[in-house]
Amino acid sequence: MSTASKVFNPQRRLVEYLLYSLVVGLTILTPFAATSFGAATISVVDVFSVLSHKLFSIGESLGVRERIIWELRLPRVLLAFIAGAGLSIAGSVLQTVTRNPLADPYLFGISSGASFGAVVVLTLFSQSVLWLSLPVGAFIGASISVVMVLGLCGRNLSTQVERMLLSGVAISFMFGAMASLMLYFSSPQAAASVLFWTLGSFAKASWQGLWLPAAVVLIAMLIILLNKRQIVAMRAGDETAHTLGINVSHLRLNMLLLCSLITAILVANCGGIGFIGLMVPHTVRLLFPGRYPLLLTALIGGLFMVWVDVLARTLLSYQELPVGIITSVMGSIFFLFILASRSAKRI
Repeated sequence: MSTASKVFNPQRRLVEYLLYSLVVGLTILTPFAATSFGAATISVVDVFSVLSHKLFSIGESLGVRERIIWELRLPRVLLAFIAGAGLSIAGSVLQTVTRNPLADPYLFGISSGASFGAVVVLTLFSQSVLWLSLPVGAFIGASISVVMVLGLCGRNLSTQVERMLLSGVAISFMFGAMASLMLYFSSPQAAASVLFWTLGSFAKASWQGLWLPAAVVLIAMLIILLNKRQIVAMRAGDETAHTLGINVSHLRLNMLLLCSLITAILVANCGGIGFIGLMVPHTVRLLFPGRYPLLLTALIGGLFMVWVDVLARTLLSYQELPVGIITSVMGSIFFLFILASRSAKRI
């Protein structure tokens, strides 16, 4: 009776529809509002004028302000949205297929493995092949991290929550140490360029660099939506999923590799940005208990990342904080909150 009342409660449905409408409205308005923030004084009206001039040839050019909006800020806002959406989706899928509420591309070791692969490419390969080899190196590093975590945890992942988390943390430290060792023996120029990847930033966003992360996140999201029923069934446990005819080990491995691909592409473009995949899925589950709104998770994750980037650009005068620092501070507090709530439930 209580379950049915939760499903068909009209007041709850009304609240959910209002939340959906609010998120969709913010998704439409956020690119215009976020683009107006920065060192140069630019209004939302200027953003509308530039978009009208560029897309529909309406109005006149705004000169320097148009270049700032179109070439610098708008690609950055879109890349931040794509990164937040992709990391949130990856975190949500990881938490579901492993039945580990603490799973996250950062804590799971995937982000560190991808960062190490990127560091190897940046220090050993030439700039001419960097655009191709960087995503490949990041994906190889992320895949190695997944394989190592799975090897340390064994087959019964559903009963290895703490062990999986500890394995991911240990592998993160290992890849971090290996990356630091490579930087120690590399040239100062390579070390300076790698600093971008270790701290996380959207400062190098461009229109040419948007198509690959956007395509990967969209295709990965489509694949996840096609397998949504099987993924949701795994929340009830491996045995229940087996009885429903799901090849649990095959689906889990495919989803882990897919999350590795998402993380690798985003790390190759944005650097290491942690805890987004941990915070956003938990927030969505609090707002929509008992459901698996993947599209909403992507939208909220994208919005959150855009405004974190705005905070990084405006918090200090004439300086820009790395996005990874802000998300790490927020994520560590959120992580401790989850641990405290889990401990309280056990008592």
